[in-house]
Amino acid sequence: MATVLQRIDTTDLIAANDAEPGCRPSVDEPFMSLTQQTYFRRKLLAWKDSILRESQDTLSQLQIGPLREADLTDRAASETDWSIELRTRDRQRKLISKIESALRRIDAGEYGYCEVTGEPIGLARLEARPVATMTVEAQARHERHERSSREA
Repeated sequence: MATVLQRIDTTDLIAANDAEPGCRPSVDEPFMSLTQQTYFRRKLLAWKDSILRESQDTLSQLQIGPLREADLTDRAASETDWSIELRTRDRQRKLISKIESALRRIDAGEYGYCEVTGEPIGLARLEARPVATMTVEAQARHERHERSSREA
């Protein structure tokens, strides 16, 4: 849980703010230009910060105290709600590591390129899934391979 609650490094925030606000990548500019890298860095950092704030809110709610519903049905409903909330936070904890990996790829100049084929992933896919590491085609092949491996 400590990983989820750590704060964003201020140097990352400064780098993310180098681009003009509202500046979106364009297919007319070179792929993964400095403008595009800065845009995606900002997007990833904002996403990470949002997840961290939500996690902090959940932690604050958990620290308030135990469930005190007198009715067994109400108590069961509350426990189910908390179980779902904690599973969501666990998925988000894993997502934070993917976001951090994407930020490292930006720093290394590898962001936006498929880890399988080396081809550009594409701005639309990165816009929809900024932590993507494969092109749609490579991802589909990977998922087919996983499915066939499970069935065998």
